[in-house]
Amino acid sequence: MDIGKLYKLVNAEFIVEVNYQLHDSSADSWWGELVPTEYRRLTDGDGYMIELQDGRKGRCSLRKKVNKAVIGVPPRYFYQFSGSGPFK
Repeated sequence: MDIGKLYKLVNAEFIVEVNYQLHDSSADSWWGELVPTEYRRLTDGDGYMIELQDGRKGRCSLRKKVNKAVIGVPPRYFYQFSGSGPFK
């Protein structure tokens, strides 16, 4: 997994570093999975920006993956992230 960063979309406030894996990326849409490197309470939905290891950024939405294992105590959940349009 690669290391990236997750930000709030509204004010570009840094939230947490994430381990991520980009599963599919095309000119129109992209998606992958991530897990925060430390405990942070994340809500499902829009309002996030992910920065990939190579510096590209894109708006994304998150959805908690309830069928994946939880890592550590306190729990760190897996999330699916998805976005549309090109990374910048």
